[in-house]
Amino acid sequence: MKWTVCIKNAGYEASLEARKLYTLVDDAKAQALGMIRVVDESGESYLYPAEMFAPIAIQNSLEGQLLAA
Repeated sequence: MKWTVCIKNAGYEASLEARKLYTLVDDAKAQALGMIRVVDESGESYLYPAEMFAPIAIQNSLEGQLLAA
């Protein structure tokens, strides 16, 4: 699973929390448009501008704990 952190949420305050981790869903078409698909606060995946996020690497042991939480 890939993870990203929201670095700004202006205009999307109800859907995204700044400084929060989100799961990233692979979407090549979205990337070609400068967007990424993340599972937001609604629990569904939506497209957002890529510049609102920073990708991060999570160690396997930590990822297991995050998924279990």
